Amino acid sequence: MKTTVDFQKERLSAGQKVGVINLGCARNLVDAQMMLGRLKKNGHRIVEADQAQTVIVNTCSFIEEARKESIDTILDLIELKRKGKIKKVIVAGCLAQRYGKDLAREFPGVDAFVGTPTLNREEMPQQLQLTPSHFAYVKICESCFNACSFCAIPKIKGKFISRTIESIVKEVKSLDAQGVKEINIIGQDITAYGMDLYRQKSLARLLKELVKVTQNIEWIRLLYAFPSHVTDELISVIAQEPKICKYMDMPLQHISDHILFEQNRNITTQQTIELIQKIRSAMPQGFVRTTFITGLPGETSEDFEQLRTFVRDFRFERTGVFVYSKEEGTKAADMPGQVPEKTKKARLDTLMKDQQAISTEIQQSLVGRTLKVLIEEKENLVLMPDTHSCSSFPNASVGNPGHGECTYIGRSEYDAPDVDGVVYVRTKAPLKIGHFAQVMITDAYEYDLAGVAA
Repeated sequence: MKTTVDFQKERLSAGQKVGVINLGCARNLVDAQMMLGRLKKNGHRIVEADQAQTVIVNTCSFIEEARKESIDTILDLIELKRKGKIKKVIVAGCLAQRYGKDLAREFPGVDAFVGTPTLNREEMPQQLQLTPSHFAYVKICESCFNACSFCAIPKIKGKFISRTIESIVKEVKSLDAQGVKEINIIGQDITAYGMDLYRQKSLARLLKELVKVTQNIEWIRLLYAFPSHVTDELISVIAQEPKICKYMDMPLQHISDHILFEQNRNITTQQTIELIQKIRSAMPQGFVRTTFITGLPGETSEDFEQLRTFVRDFRFERTGVFVYSKEEGTKAADMPGQVPEKTKKARLDTLMKDQQAISTEIQQSLVGRTLKVLIEEKENLVLMPDTHSCSSFPNASVGNPGHGECTYIGRSEYDAPDVDGVVYVRTKAPLKIGHFAQVMITDAYEYDLAGVAA
């Protein structure tokens, strides 16, 4: 299997129409952008997948559900090729990286398996941006510095690698010059940034440099912090720098001491509590997004009740819950005390029910506040002739716009793209997509908000 993305060697004829289907997380999206950037440089025409002669599917294999989605997509593309609707199928990404040889035997209709692109330390990656023009993802590192017992990422991605500060600054300056308003800093563990390259945790240092060079960018968002790598300096920089979103995305996974130890999380219950207290103290109005896993090997009913109590007590603003997925080649896969699937799912449902009540209360507390909102799209919008005012269709669904009003959709600094809720904005005057508006919140829902443009 080829483990680097060299599409020249896949004999794609010059000018061929190529499309990509991206599956998985934002990190995968950046990989897809890198693939398309290289293809465009080599003279290929980039089109939507349904118009392409060659389709690349950028796969995910993080958990079983992601692998199933990837396999189903591959099968669909092979069928399109059989019917003559596309000429070539190329499978890229984590699934190809991990299981390329097996997949090649299983799916002879696939033309190539190319794995994941390599992150270059020194150079700014050539990318074709797939996000809207007002926000972008910036990958600063690859793989994970930790080795959690349940996770296969280090086996898929290899050794942890950080980009140089200079290359990241260059990329961010380029995005800033293009008028991007928000950058999302990503990696499997951004809080380990620099530990390989500079022999110390260097995310705070990087952020200080990015703040200096940005003019148009007003939001810098941090995604995927590893709890035991979060430093006091980092918390201080996030709290003090106006451009950095007061939003900490930090998967905790569990709170039971013995589960944390067995899963090699390198943090204790008490250390976790103290970390959250530091974050809350430094950013009283900040939001914490986290995730938990139910049914990790050895999780008892007492462990789960401890987790429930923890969630109720600390009232996280954003919480996702996953059932444990047994990953081939990981330590956790061979651990005793495997929890039945039915129990794992029941615990997930219970925890999410607890969180839904918390989320609703937190959302309601935002009613009456004015939030800065990045406007991303318009809903049921028409412009009235001559007046340039807005009018909504009769069935406008959210926020009950009145006569002459329309509704836009945006995000606050507390909402990351694609994973959190949105803000529905009512206004009588047109708003600019990709620009900010001050919005007074009038209504709250379980995950979304609605308000009126000031």
